[in-house]
Amino acid sequence: MNNLIKNVLAVLTGGTVKKTNIMVTNDKISAIGDIPETFKADNIIDGEDKLAIPGFINAHTHVSMTLLRSYADDMKLMDWLENKIWPIEAKMNKDDIYWGAMLGIAEMIKTGTTTFVDMYGDMEKVAQAVEETGIRAVLSRGMIGVAPNGQQALEENCSLFEDYNGAADGRITVMFGPHAPYTCPPEFLQKVIAKAQKYNAEIHIHLAETENEVQDCKKQYGKTPIALMESIGLFDQGVLAAHCVHLTTEDIDIIAKHNVRVAHNPGSNLKLASGIAPIGKLLEKGICVGLGTDGTSSNNNLDMLEEINLAALIHKANTLDPLLIPAAQALNMGTAAGAKAAGLNNTGELKPGMKADITLFSMQGTQWTPCYDPISLLVYSANAGMVDTVLADGKILLQKGKLTTIDEEKVIYTVNKSAQRLTGKSLLN
Repeated sequence: MNNLIKNVLAVLTGGTVKKTNIMVTNDKISAIGDIPETFKADNIIDGEDKLAIPGFINAHTHVSMTLLRSYADDMKLMDWLENKIWPIEAKMNKDDIYWGAMLGIAEMIKTGTTTFVDMYGDMEKVAQAVEETGIRAVLSRGMIGVAPNGQQALEENCSLFEDYNGAADGRITVMFGPHAPYTCPPEFLQKVIAKAQKYNAEIHIHLAETENEVQDCKKQYGKTPIALMESIGLFDQGVLAAHCVHLTTEDIDIIAKHNVRVAHNPGSNLKLASGIAPIGKLLEKGICVGLGTDGTSSNNNLDMLEEINLAALIHKANTLDPLLIPAAQALNMGTAAGAKAAGLNNTGELKPGMKADITLFSMQGTQWTPCYDPISLLVYSANAGMVDTVLADGKILLQKGKLTTIDEEKVIYTVNKSAQRLTGKSLLN
């Protein structure tokens, strides 16, 4: 199908903003600008009073954790994980994972996200949700190497790659997902590296999220988590590293040397009191930094616009990290840089030849008035409730704020049933 987004204000590659037309042929942007006589639109989307941006890229999630949203809050990371989250996760079945994923995907589409990078268990159910809803995803089976099912989880990640890498018309990519050095010792990580090499796959891992994690790693191995990963060869495979909050100067040099991409999660880092990552120093070194929301139980939402806003604001206030992040750069972290962080080269920008992953914001309302700089207003003033239309792979997933591929009422009803069974808590709705 050919879609025409007509007379829209568009954020183009390099941050240029102009009134234009966007032509979509099947799954790709075929042209931007004047409409050729040869282009015949099957569907016309009115772009007046709308801002078109590349669909947001959520570079780090545990999407099925939407089931645990508001279950446990205001705790330090390890207390939160060990005493609240992991015990409930042990009770989850495959249907829970599926419906949690459906809830998270619905939220992401409604807030303008067209791609997410996920790590969790029973990932074939997340893949099923991705196939059905039309979103794009990079999936990995989360692995706890010290757990009794560590080897089984590794084999499940292999099966996930074999069954789903390139599936859903190419919308699914598969990585390997060892959780972190404190749950996956070097001997287990060596097994992960070997499997990733066999499948020519990349690795998605949490690194240097908390100060205690770094100190414990240094006590046990005499190295920081970053230095330890370099020493065992993990960075030779291509790595997306989530968090990277507590880094030494040497750590940053190692990350730059091996072209490790970083998924920065400012909301989660703040809520779990993990700290403020030295993003300015990473950017100064030319390191690719995307943005993620982490699990919704650690951040409470999957709103990428909020993460973009936080990335811009936090690092202006961080006097220990002197590089300011302007609005356009923060937006880029949630789009083009996010795509690079996810290992994707076909999305994240509005230009011919890229996948037609496009989000339209309504610019009507007080927050958009007056409009001197639409990127500034998007980052500092707008909210995700202003998302009007979302396309992924050229298909309309949200139209005038309404989901087209998801029965939202059914998802909410089923998730509430799962949540009550898992937690034993009565729900207000």
